[in-house]
Amino acid sequence: MGFTLTMESVANQQKSLKAILTEKKDHRRVLLIYGRDDAQHYTIEQQEALNEVRDGVAERDLDVIVLVASLVMEPDRQFLMHDFKLNPADAFAAWLIGKDGGVKQTYKKPVAAKDLFQTIDSMPMRKQESKN
Repeated sequence: MGFTLTMESVANQQKSLKAILTEKKDHRRVLLIYGRDDAQHYTIEQQEALNEVRDGVAERDLDVIVLVASLVMEPDRQFLMHDFKLNPADAFAAWLIGKDGGVKQTYKKPVAAKDLFQTIDSMPMRKQESKN
């Protein structure tokens, strides 16, 4: 995919998803992508859309974490269901998480990069960053 700089997978991580997101708080925005195994075309579509605009992703301090349903450990699945209201039956879900750690937007289908960037660029912290 060529997304090694911004795409991450938590499948081989020793840390929980909650710990990873906590580490990113105050420093990075996160697009957290979840896809069922039988709906990987959505996850691939989202990754390809972002791959085409890598500079914009980097400029907005955005990390992308991709979760494949069958590789998500049970504690992480419970965290997603409780904190992110994940419905495991959904084929695709994505959450835009701000630097403050809060969910800014939830998506049930892949989001166009321009729409994602528009949401990020409307955030107060991003507006401040743009001024500096």
